[in-house]
Amino acid sequence: MNQFTLAIHGGAGTISPKSMTSEKEIAYRAALNNALQAGYKILSSKGSSLDAVEAAIISLENNPLFNAGRGSVFTHDGGHEMDASIMNGKNLEAGSVAGVRGIKNPIVLSRAVMEKSEFVMLCRDGAEEFGRLQNIDFESDEYFYDELRHNQWKEAVALGVVQLDHTEDKKFGTVGAVAMDVYGNLAAGTSTGGMTNKRWARLGDSPVIGAGTYANNNTCAISCTGHGEFFIRAVVAYDISCLIEYRGLSLEEACKLVVNDKLVKFGGEGGIIAADAKGKISMPFNSEGMYRGFVTSEDSASVSIYKD
Repeated sequence: MNQFTLAIHGGAGTISPKSMTSEKEIAYRAALNNALQAGYKILSSKGSSLDAVEAAIISLENNPLFNAGRGSVFTHDGGHEMDASIMNGKNLEAGSVAGVRGIKNPIVLSRAVMEKSEFVMLCRDGAEEFGRLQNIDFESDEYFYDELRHNQWKEAVALGVVQLDHTEDKKFGTVGAVAMDVYGNLAAGTSTGGMTNKRWARLGDSPVIGAGTYANNNTCAISCTGHGEFFIRAVVAYDISCLIEYRGLSLEEACKLVVNDKLVKFGGEGGIIAADAKGKISMPFNSEGMYRGFVTSEDSASVSIYKD
């Protein structure tokens, strides 16, 4: 097999077309293309899907346009708490971190948890301590500061609300990637800064294996973005895998059933990116838009924002 595929997302919801300037659109598209190229470089050189997923997400985490890594939103206490996870479809190994602070690239720490510990999920102080032992890069509070994010936070505090960061024309969302390498192995990863003004160490679906991230060579690789509470309750990522494994649905059928039917019925907004071991890709969403893109061994990079 010499085929490979890579899909990425930068969050569902999106800025409405009426407020999207040409400058903003150029910036978002360039960021998505850069992430695709980071993963493509690895896959085209017969590198692993796991490496490609990590590289693509690192690129997105390093860009303040997205609510992950450097662009993470502010918590109620005025800090940043980040979540991430990664999963290897070849052996079902997974790693995730929740509520970490100061970590430059939470996806890197998630992979370290998967490969260098006996655990799947670490959180807050413990995850950070583990990160130091693994020489993971930390950054100061100044690195994560963004004026737009700060203004969003002040507004949320004044109103006494916790906000999904993609609502009301304020979209800078969760990031993720899924990939199939030339060996047929699947991988998935997701990273986020969570919700603006969140408190009490709230966690969404991104660090939860089976909810926000899942990969299994026998079925598919999934990364989710949206209102995390609904994605956790619906166990979205694993549900899609089960529909393929136990009901024999195609990737496209399973993804659409969960995103456009099951989630919608109880108010869940968002979308997913998915890939299977046949190299097929699906990227459905039930919101106004989703920053997304894909590249394969046969197709050049393509990025989109709104419904086609």
